[in-house]
Amino acid sequence: MAAQEKISPVRLEESISKNVSIDMSTANDVSLAKQAAHDERNLSVMDALRRHPQAVMWSVLVSSAIIMEGYDIVLMPSFFAQSAFSKKYGDYRPGSDDYQVSASWQAGLNNAVSVGTIIGAFANGYFTHKYGYRKTLLVSLASIVAFIFLTFFAPNLPVLLVGELLCGIPWGVFATMAPAYASEVCPMALRGYLTVYVNLCWALGQLISAGVQSGFSSNTTQWAYRIPFAIQWVWPIPLFLVLYFAPESPWHLVRAGKYDEAQKSVIRLSSSIQRASARQTVAMMIHTNNLEKDIDAGTSYWDCFKGIDRRRTEIVCMVFAAQPFCGSAMAGTPTYFFVQAGLSNTISFKMSVGGLGIASVGTIISWKLLHSVGRRTLYLWGLGGLTAVLWIVGIVSAAAKNSVAGNYTQAVMMLLWLLVYYLTVGPICYAIISETSSTRLRNKSVCLSRITYYIAQIICNVVNPYMLNPTAGDWKGKTGFVWGGCAFFFFIWTFFRLPEMKDRSFEELDLLFAMKVKTRDFAKCKVDAYSAELVAQVTELEKERPLETVYHEEDAKHLG
Repeated sequence: MAAQEKISPVRLEESISKNVSIDMSTANDVSLAKQAAHDERNLSVMDALRRHPQAVMWSVLVSSAIIMEGYDIVLMPSFFAQSAFSKKYGDYRPGSDDYQVSASWQAGLNNAVSVGTIIGAFANGYFTHKYGYRKTLLVSLASIVAFIFLTFFAPNLPVLLVGELLCGIPWGVFATMAPAYASEVCPMALRGYLTVYVNLCWALGQLISAGVQSGFSSNTTQWAYRIPFAIQWVWPIPLFLVLYFAPESPWHLVRAGKYDEAQKSVIRLSSSIQRASARQTVAMMIHTNNLEKDIDAGTSYWDCFKGIDRRRTEIVCMVFAAQPFCGSAMAGTPTYFFVQAGLSNTISFKMSVGGLGIASVGTIISWKLLHSVGRRTLYLWGLGGLTAVLWIVGIVSAAAKNSVAGNYTQAVMMLLWLLVYYLTVGPICYAIISETSSTRLRNKSVCLSRITYYIAQIICNVVNPYMLNPTAGDWKGKTGFVWGGCAFFFFIWTFFRLPEMKDRSFEELDLLFAMKVKTRDFAKCKVDAYSAELVAQVTELEKERPLETVYHEEDAKHLG
């Protein structure tokens, strides 16, 4: 009985009655929360769209800020092959009678953005927790407008490097905020779709950048690189004006104890037919927040590595680290690879644009697969498919040196890699990182996962040129053996460590992780997040002893 008192069900009722206009004469706190959870679980995709159109709209608008980062990822590397840019910022080479930006400056400019995004992602975890999503986003949008001036007017490479570094800071904020915000404002039925939409924004940004570069490919004036820089102003100014009116995440407001504001936010995110349930929705959020407090979920970065949250942090960091290591350093920006494989510059560029188009289509198709197949299955077999494609590229390169047929085969396999990646690993990652962490640690958990991605990206960006460049390793397609091996490693990790979280509420995931349910049993294990006995048992044992004994006979019977 003492364990049950730790749940303090009266605490939720008192909190709501003081802060939110909920009529407790007809229902207690737990029944309100339980009803909201039941309604959300039984909501179809179409019903969710009808009841939460504003949530979809605001999630899409916030995620659209990521288009800028996707745009810049392709922009800067493509400038190194542009004669006007090289003449402005490069050194003259008498032997070839042209200008070239040195390899060290190329690496510096590419990695400056990554360093900036790491800083931005880390800072976002603090600022979002303290000030909320909306204020942090608006400050970041205003900052990027100022920082773009540095890149547009940069007179030399040091100023350009500083500009890229500073631009990376708000990009890091956008990249980590978008999936977290989407997961918190959208109901369960739409959560996967809207978090995966983040990846579509990446693909769209890269596609736009490739199109802009194509339009200025024959321009030899300074505007060949200045206008592409200036186009980056197209996003932040209108987004700032629109997102000024965006509602704050109700989950953030609940964590801050602002229950009345949370209810107002829920109402703004819902249609008229759903607003009557706003009080129940807030009750569910408060119930989840208090459950995580009882399970001892903190709100600092250090808490991400303590107790049951250590496993959740491992998952979000590993699924993001897999992206650069599964071949995106070689195939993610394929133009250079196509050239090294033996294709002409013109054909390489056209195939790259086509590949980025495939990426956008693949992300859209992944929405259907996400709903019907699930996260773990898609991610696991996506890595398996990428491993096979990369090893085939390596085999073809080794067996058919300097063969036209071999070169085109490698190019086609790289396009297949893009399709598989953007059907599975690329977009599904965003759904996984947005659902895995506790709600109290979500923004910091997403930030840590993204920081892990940027660190992995820097490593891959440094290693890949030495393997691919003709003046270094000159491995060409045989580089696929290395990245295929890395992809296979993450395939093994996924099989043993990544659980299936499809159709699970945040409360259910809290209990499943607290009970230390085995990875492959996640999808089958049944839990009742509103069972006072189960919750009390979990919270009591979490505080007093390791949880190996929690997942016991009562839970095992559900697994057959």
